[in-house]
Amino acid sequence: MLACAVAVRAEAQDALAAAVAREVSAAAADPRFARDAAALQAFYAARGERPAWFDAAGAPVATGAASAVLDQAVHHGLDPRDYAVDLQPRPGVPVADDVARRDVALSAALFRVLEDVHSGRVRPQSLHPELVLGEHRPDVAAHVSAALAEGTGASLPARLAPQLASYARLVAALDRYRALAALGDGPPLPVVAKVEPGGRYAATAQLAERLRVLGDLEGELTAGPWYEGALVEAVKRFQARHGLAADGALGTSTFGALNVPLAARVAQIELSMERLRWLPPFPPQPVIVVDIPAYRLWAFDGPDDHVPPALAMDVIVGNAMDTRTPVFADTLRAIELSPYWNVPTSITTKEIVPRLRRDPGYLAREGFEIVGGGGVRATLDPATLAALEAGSLRLRQRPGPRNPMGSIKFVLPNNLAIFLHDTSSPRLFARQRRDLSHGCIRVADPVALARFALAGTDWDDARIRAAMQAGTPSRARLARPITVLVFYATAFADASGAVHFFPDIYGHDRALAEALAARAR
Repeated sequence: MLACAVAVRAEAQDALAAAVAREVSAAAADPRFARDAAALQAFYAARGERPAWFDAAGAPVATGAASAVLDQAVHHGLDPRDYAVDLQPRPGVPVADDVARRDVALSAALFRVLEDVHSGRVRPQSLHPELVLGEHRPDVAAHVSAALAEGTGASLPARLAPQLASYARLVAALDRYRALAALGDGPPLPVVAKVEPGGRYAATAQLAERLRVLGDLEGELTAGPWYEGALVEAVKRFQARHGLAADGALGTSTFGALNVPLAARVAQIELSMERLRWLPPFPPQPVIVVDIPAYRLWAFDGPDDHVPPALAMDVIVGNAMDTRTPVFADTLRAIELSPYWNVPTSITTKEIVPRLRRDPGYLAREGFEIVGGGGVRATLDPATLAALEAGSLRLRQRPGPRNPMGSIKFVLPNNLAIFLHDTSSPRLFARQRRDLSHGCIRVADPVALARFALAGTDWDDARIRAAMQAGTPSRARLARPITVLVFYATAFADASGAVHFFPDIYGHDRALAEALAARAR
């Protein structure tokens, strides 16, 4: 009798294992689970094809941990509908088949959440071909197996999410802005002609309430018809957080930012979180980060952004209409001082050659030289112009005050001809919107950036400045390489938790939102 019962149980276990194996094979063949197929197969192979979340009769044994992971998807800016799974028993289906279906479906949803939290939902190269990053996919099967053994499944999303302070701050910001959005936007603020501090504005009470909700105005404020005092200071804080001139004046841009729906701010946070998930752990060396829509650069002594940046400054980036700065990662190893400007072929053919045809004296006045054919020349003739257009000769501009590279260039060995550099037009940094370059990144304080980059060498400020003013090109090698990340995020939270938002100047947020929507479909 006992032997018969043991044989029956063994037969049932074999049938269940076979059903699980069939479900795993079916899931591996489903395009929706292609990324997780290997992890699913490894997970169940390590278990001898036994279910993980249900017993042989279909009763839940560990579904709480899996459900906790799925419930946390929303806190990471993910859409829970992407991970919906049918766990209801189906009448008339053999028990083994039904248990296997539910178990593998739950595992597939769980693995998908963890992959998405760790590495993102969209491949960055599909939107930014120049952003070449190393693979950093997690061993989801091993993580889930260990969490099941340890009873720590609920902590998996936090462990697999980017271990960046900037990401953790956005998680907190997302919860806050979602809660605000759920309360509704209220009526839009009335837009009027520009209101300077001290002027009249009929909707001061409504403005005060909007700023209080957003955290820019603290405490109670009895708002009269005059726009003044604490209300002006609150508007300045709001402007500073939104990339606007913090002058306290209520104008078109400020009214526009104040009236952006909170749901749109939630979306900005979610998209910035998605981009942070693309980033692999960087090597243990200094990091320079440029955020294109923020027109801002930060330099860190290492890849850990839990410590304050060693340096921060404004930048100028590529024009949004036709010369956008690409999103990419590279390594800085050297600096050129009093550099030549090697003119990109596109600028030579589209801008300079037509100018030279009209005004041949432009070549000498601007300090250009023609390079190629075994030498350097500074004279023009029709054959030379044709060769410049064809790309068989190229232009370079000598060091000097007219050189758009300024007096220093931070060399990035990419094939994009994109560098960080000084500028011959520092007045442009006074503008709020600074997408003004041909694609390269102009930095507001090149000496400070050079000092940071050349730490550990014998290049001090005096030597840097002397070489910048020498008029003769020279090169300085760094003591250690520096990771440079040229990034795109229209939302970030600072160390105080204040959330900063910026316009989507290149339309990259829109493109990413469309890619995510297509993935969901």
